[in-house]
Amino acid sequence: MTQTPLKPVHGLFAIVGFLVCVEVASGVLQGFYTPIYPDIAEHLDIPEGDVNWFEAAQLIVSALCVPLLARLGDLVGHKKVLLLSTAVTALGSWVLAFAPNFTTFLIGWALQGAYVVWLPLEVSIIYRRTARTGQQTRLTRRSAAILVGALELAVIVGALTSGALVESTSMTVLLMLPAIVVTICLGVIWWGIEDAPGESTGGIDLGGLALITTVLGLVMAGLVVIRLEGVGSVVAWLLIGVGVAVLVPFVRYENSLEQPLIDVRLLASPAQWPVQLTAFLFGMSVLGAQIPLSTFAQTDPDVAGYGLGASSGFVSTLIGVYVVFLAIGAFTLPLSSRLLGPRAALVASSALVAVGYGMWLAMHDTTAQALTNMAVIGLGSGALVAALPATAAAAAPPERTGFATGMTNATKTVGGAIASAVFAIALTATGSLDGPDEGQAPLSGYLTVWAVCAVASLAAAAVLLMMPKATVEEETELPVVV
Repeated sequence: MTQTPLKPVHGLFAIVGFLVCVEVASGVLQGFYTPIYPDIAEHLDIPEGDVNWFEAAQLIVSALCVPLLARLGDLVGHKKVLLLSTAVTALGSWVLAFAPNFTTFLIGWALQGAYVVWLPLEVSIIYRRTARTGQQTRLTRRSAAILVGALELAVIVGALTSGALVESTSMTVLLMLPAIVVTICLGVIWWGIEDAPGESTGGIDLGGLALITTVLGLVMAGLVVIRLEGVGSVVAWLLIGVGVAVLVPFVRYENSLEQPLIDVRLLASPAQWPVQLTAFLFGMSVLGAQIPLSTFAQTDPDVAGYGLGASSGFVSTLIGVYVVFLAIGAFTLPLSSRLLGPRAALVASSALVAVGYGMWLAMHDTTAQALTNMAVIGLGSGALVAALPATAAAAAPPERTGFATGMTNATKTVGGAIASAVFAIALTATGSLDGPDEGQAPLSGYLTVWAVCAVASLAAAAVLLMMPKATVEEETELPVVV
């Protein structure tokens, strides 16, 4: 007697369709909040500089989630971990909607960072689903391209939605919308994706996870103390110094394991370290500068003496322009690689990002200038977003391509987290994390943000010049977005 399965086993087209729904939710999360950061700050009664701590907390959680959950997916099954990470993201999103204060909101924001592992898990699901088709690589690339296209479209939709609704509804109702979208994803994943067991053996490197968590925790704690007590704080620099020092036992421990959480030897190879360091430097601008750009645009120049006095709706437009040019930069990467050569195209892309942020230093008085700056930044950023994961994979042995690709996400988020904390310090006017008095961030703080992003991008261009040409011989077909 044949038993009827509880759930249908869907074909690849249907599975990609279900995963598109997940990427739509990811895009909503990435685009929804940026236009309303100043409104959130007002809702929580905090100054705009402290909003950067939201981003720093989430990015740290994200950086730790990627290697841990990716490894767990290999062990117990990718669908199970996709469900787990979605449930955590949904919990964080609901906490945001009803958070009564800064601390609660910060916790919810950190939990929401679990969504960063969605795309790597989805690609793994598709890759496994297409096994024995004879077209595994091609089908995976095409499917992932569809997912990325859906994500980029959803970023724009999320930004336009929040910008349009912020003035017409309460903050609680507004913040419930992304929570609802993510919650729906739980049902979509449960029904649409077949549950396959994990194929990997061994366990999870909890010792390595504990050590790298200690490193990041101490460094971020030091930055928080600098925020509260100033750059002259001995305790702050001691915390940062100890955090950096813990990297020594971490590297030794990871090198002693057969299956480490982070393959330090691979990351230190001549073909890998320039890619990973570039991802770190790139993360400082592509992730760390989002909130400062939003708060600057919405600052009233009649009150602060600078800013665009823009509405949340205009910030949505600004994000839309940026994402459109990001997509253009990503999808024209093969053309620029043919014209300039693969490595030169990456160097040029980093230089474009540097030029864009350099333009902010001199051009920040009008909306037209802001749109021009973001278009230039978007072109360069899109090419880097598309190329770095594939470049890392090409420079890794076949059995470690997933790790190398995931680490570009992890190092990028670490760079963004540290930059977010530094930018929060630069933008500080008065008060503390608990209950600051009213005050505008100084213009010098924003100039510092843009200068750091420009210098980091120039440094990335220099680092890319050290990458062996063989690492980037093949052109990138697939744009991959966090």
